[in-house]
Amino acid sequence: MKTIDSIPTSKIQRASKLVKTGAKVGVNYLKYYGDKITKTELEAKEKLNQNNAEDIYDGLKQLKGSALKVAQMLSMEKSILPQAYVEKFSLAQFSVPPLSPPLVVKTFKTYFGKPPEDIFDTFNATSVNAASIGQVHIAEKDGKKLAVKIQYPGVAESIQSDLAMVKPIAIKMFNIKGKDSDKYFKEVENKLVEETNYILELEQSEEIAKACSHIPNIKFPKYYPNLSSERIITMDYMTGEHLSEFTATNTNQDVANKIGQSLWDFYMFQIHKLKKVHADPHPGNFLISKEGHLIALDFGCMKTIPEDFYVPYFELAEKESIENPTIFREKMFKLEILKPDDSPEEIEFFSTMFHEMLSIFTQPFHVETFDFSDPSFFGRIAELGEKYSKNTELRKMNGNRGSKHFIYINRTFFGLYNLMFDLKAQDVKINNFNTL
Repeated sequence: MKTIDSIPTSKIQRASKLVKTGAKVGVNYLKYYGDKITKTELEAKEKLNQNNAEDIYDGLKQLKGSALKVAQMLSMEKSILPQAYVEKFSLAQFSVPPLSPPLVVKTFKTYFGKPPEDIFDTFNATSVNAASIGQVHIAEKDGKKLAVKIQYPGVAESIQSDLAMVKPIAIKMFNIKGKDSDKYFKEVENKLVEETNYILELEQSEEIAKACSHIPNIKFPKYYPNLSSERIITMDYMTGEHLSEFTATNTNQDVANKIGQSLWDFYMFQIHKLKKVHADPHPGNFLISKEGHLIALDFGCMKTIPEDFYVPYFELAEKESIENPTIFREKMFKLEILKPDDSPEEIEFFSTMFHEMLSIFTQPFHVETFDFSDPSFFGRIAELGEKYSKNTELRKMNGNRGSKHFIYINRTFFGLYNLMFDLKAQDVKINNFNTL
């Protein structure tokens, strides 16, 4: 894979890169209008989506950092984005062009004050895995094989300006209006700031590994504080396939079920017992060992779940709440999905919409065991997403809805459901975490 010798770090350089990307998108629309003359609307739109997805991703992967991280987050919203964007943006999870070896050594010296060969017995300056915020290198020290994650230069300093550039796209995509919409962007900004603090990530990693060590069939790397800093984190090198690679070739249903149960227990234990959760459940953060163990990596994005959100959120998921219109509407107001200044039309529309969504999405919580390999369950979720993405009435209304905590909690569940479906996990015991 081609390497990168420099990353735009100043606001002007990064803005210039996005302006060039915007110009390419403009050209794609001109092509789209021409294509509509010779092709069907569906064919022309599909070609437009493919061209735009490629050009936007190509621009973001040069910038890395927050802009690319947002693309990664959007790639998990399979029911919202066209497939072309999902496929292209999902590359941001664990397949982006890495920094060149000379830039790696220079960056390491900047962050650690000395070159890597002064710290490790051996250090491979060629990356083995590059993602949105950092890339991983193999090193050895005292006979141990280590993974050293190095943050891209300029990422932490450009979070605010990057999000300011991405904000107009997100506002249009999710139809966000209203003066208090900034709370959502602030939530994302705060989490991204946390993700660039590798000292915090190391502390969170050790905390979760210790708290979840009792869960069967799940492994965590050991972390090394003395070989880490605010922008570099060192851990044991863990061997295995990325979860997506495993699911593409696995034919053993028993192994899939075992891994699926461990993954589900891991998340339910965090959410219900620790009241905090690994809010970045994409395939690049999980490996499957040859022995069939689930290996959890990268705890930079942890979401604490406040009690005043946790209680109504999971009460709303109960079957009794969904079937009782009075209780359902009361919880909707508590979670800020419905607002005191909503018109009767807005209350009716969003009550109906969320009732329809939650009636499907909460099904796993209404049974003792659930079959996550069932394509009809995920098909209904996708159909609902498509239905409301085309709803002209929804576009006229304010999409600025729900507590800010929804962003990462819903992202966690969407990501978890997708991983469970990719695994084709069957007979998953929903409340198994209570017995561990």
